[in-house]
Amino acid sequence: MITFGIVIANLLLRINIYTMKKILLFVFIALLSLQTKAQEPAFDSGEWFKFRIHYGMFTASYATMQVQDGVVNGKEMYHIKGRGKSTGLLSLFFKVDDDYQTYFDKKTGAPAKFIRRIDEGGHTKDIQIDFDHDKKIALVNDKKHQVKTSYAIKNGTQDMMSAFYYLRNNVDTKSLVIGEEVKINMFFDRENFDFKLKFLGREMIDTKFGKVASLKFRPYVQSGRVFKEKESLTVWISDDKNKVPVRLQADLAVGSIKADLEAYKGLKHSFKIVVIN
Repeated sequence: MITFGIVIANLLLRINIYTMKKILLFVFIALLSLQTKAQEPAFDSGEWFKFRIHYGMFTASYATMQVQDGVVNGKEMYHIKGRGKSTGLLSLFFKVDDDYQTYFDKKTGAPAKFIRRIDEGGHTKDIQIDFDHDKKIALVNDKKHQVKTSYAIKNGTQDMMSAFYYLRNNVDTKSLVIGEEVKINMFFDRENFDFKLKFLGREMIDTKFGKVASLKFRPYVQSGRVFKEKESLTVWISDDKNKVPVRLQADLAVGSIKADLEAYKGLKHSFKIVVIN
């Protein structure tokens, strides 16, 4: 039993540490389309999500995201706090405590500051990224090693968390066409990402809350030591004014892992549940 537990814990460790940061990135930017337009705001301060990340029956971790008010350099901002912690069997062998935050302009949605503090089995990082969109520069402050480095960024660059909220407020999901693809600019850690996403259609999915009408997307990711192929991720977003991420499935070389919406509160709009469980 102990040996079996160690095997499962190591499996979840690899998935949780190496993969879930990337997976959550795809969840948070899964509302992309080729064009955006002004529409009714999808969220406001007070919104909160909780996700259960699991491999079959085994829960690897929980992740939360909440929206608060904040200020950066005298400007009113939304302050998003994202937190992920290992739990259950995994926490017995390998503890994970990840803290992700972003501040972005309430009017433009442009990120001003991104924070990443992680402790993954003793491997730690403490990074802050300050964005200067006029100069097209991201200043990366590695607080652990006391090193500051500037990187060039492109127009419209978002960080991994601000992208989700920006697009929730601007994307026109009604105009999405099956097979439509898009590329966006993303800056995370010390890298610029060219990310491509395909819209697969609309689908009714079962959740713990009931059946939810959803938009289905497929991010294209690089195959390698974890993912089976470049099309191994699928995400579902609620097809309503909230655009809530309700599920993500990642097909891995060792099986598949899911992230499901576990709890929520403070939604700006009514969450459309077709059939209540």
